[in-house]
Amino acid sequence: MRGLFMLFGVVKKNGILQSTTRTRCARAGYRASARILEANRVRLRPILMTTVMLIFGMIPIALGRGPGSGSRGSIARVIIGGQALSLLITLLITPVAYSLFDDAGRWLPNAIARLRALRRTKDEPDVEVEPEPVPQRAASAE
Repeated sequence: MRGLFMLFGVVKKNGILQSTTRTRCARAGYRASARILEANRVRLRPILMTTVMLIFGMIPIALGRGPGSGSRGSIARVIIGGQALSLLITLLITPVAYSLFDDAGRWLPNAIARLRALRRTKDEPDVEVEPEPVPQRAASAE
């Protein structure tokens, strides 16, 4: 359980790092796709350093022998697998989810406005407009 809580913290930290970078890029005027690429490029090194450090640090514990190595080894194996999975989540799933939510954030207000306009036209009664009478010419005095 301790290893899982640590993994949740690392994934959360990586997501926050990417989100703050994307927010800064948005303020600078980047398009959505450029924000995602820039955040991944800027934050790739710290994310990889954290992941590689944790995986390489856990390898001796996972392979260790001796008293208590069973419980320590299981925690180390959970951390190694979880870190590899969190790397995929951070670098692949988080940007895709951000892109989907960003698209939905732009699409949803327009869709709601269209639905409201459609509802207004349905609520208005169908009234036939009679054509205006054509003015008749005055009879000429002949």
